[in-house]
Amino acid sequence: MDKLAVISVVYNNYFVLQDFINSLKNQESKNFKLFIADLSDSKILIDEKGLKLQVLPDKNKGFAYGVNLALKKAIEEGYKYFCVINNDTNFKGNFIGNVLSSIKKNPKSIIGGKIYYASGFEYHKKRYSKKDKGNVIWYAGGYTDWKHAITIHKGVDDVDKGQYDIAQETEFITGALMLFDIDVINKIGFLDESFFLYFEDADYCIRALNKKIKLYYDPTIVIWHKVSQSTGGSGSDIQVRYQALNQLKFGLRYAPLRTKLHLIKNFIYRFLKG
Repeated sequence: MDKLAVISVVYNNYFVLQDFINSLKNQESKNFKLFIADLSDSKILIDEKGLKLQVLPDKNKGFAYGVNLALKKAIEEGYKYFCVINNDTNFKGNFIGNVLSSIKKNPKSIIGGKIYYASGFEYHKKRYSKKDKGNVIWYAGGYTDWKHAITIHKGVDDVDKGQYDIAQETEFITGALMLFDIDVINKIGFLDESFFLYFEDADYCIRALNKKIKLYYDPTIVIWHKVSQSTGGSGSDIQVRYQALNQLKFGLRYAPLRTKLHLIKNFIYRFLKG
């Protein structure tokens, strides 16, 4: 029987885990195991009865390191289907079944789903009516803006009215929800741990595309995301610093020369001047 390894990383954000854990406990399909890489500074016991769970405690060597740590353990245990997902998320009871179905339908590819802001976590909080909250898109496919070496989420901040319900190929899949099988790892390897935090997903997608691996957006896979809760929220110092640093690293690796020069100039002005 096919089984799914759910992969997540904890770093000092135990407070968001309960909704995530409850979503997994309430799944119609029980054909999965949760692997958590716990990189927190001060570890707290994560022990949930009724859930197949393995916690892998380690030092904080970055998000990509944590994902790779859990992936390698899952592979060691014989898993061939993987769901990398942020733990500041929640989802409905058909999530695991839909994930397994999509991976088997799209073998040797990387898949992303429809991601909403969790209600109350919208970036533009005053823009939406009460009935729209929980129905505002955070991600519905994506691409890279090479002029600025940034990844763009299609549909971000739009109220969903069914306009993002068509499955299609895409150019970027966020690491907040990334699905694939063992063939992808065999072909392109694991996440690049040198990124530490942010842009490891963008790098992985470029490496996949360069190896002719297709990226798919599948709107039947749906989650709600409490955005950036593991890094202090949108606009936090840690988010701004690592995004800028790894945008530079990503751009220097892949972007056109003009963009590289622009990134270097901006980085020096923002972080090194004075």
